[in-house]
Amino acid sequence: MITKKTKYALKALSYLATRPAGELVLISELAKEESVPRKFLEAILVALRKGGVLKSKIGKGGGYMLALPADKISIGKIVSILEGGFALVECLNDNVKAVCDECGDPACCGTRLVMIDVKKAIDSVFEATSLADMVERSSAAQKLKQNVVDYCI
Repeated sequence: MITKKTKYALKALSYLATRPAGELVLISELAKEESVPRKFLEAILVALRKGGVLKSKIGKGGGYMLALPADKISIGKIVSILEGGFALVECLNDNVKAVCDECGDPACCGTRLVMIDVKKAIDSVFEATSLADMVERSSAAQKLKQNVVDYCI
């Protein structure tokens, strides 16, 4: 699972993606609009700025904005910045070079071999899906939901 940090980041970035290009947004506005604790959001935004996803301006008239167009920011890049990657089993985590206690021989571990395929599929979706795609999917789902007619007898 992705952490709350990444979930909050995706919410904040989605909000920024809906703003006009170059418009700066205050942390307080982001925190309020997306119901994210401000202190936690500050740390998330700093990491995303250091990762090249956001730009910031300090002082009066300051705030955050996307460093790139939303269609150029992959979900994979965001996950990589905040999670260091994504793996379902510890032995596939790029940041950990440990062998699982349960298997002993990673080259022949059936669980690991299947999880390699799962990781490749997840990574492929993360890299192929942009922030703009995610925002568009959400917007389309909201529009579809508004047109739902509920018949009760």
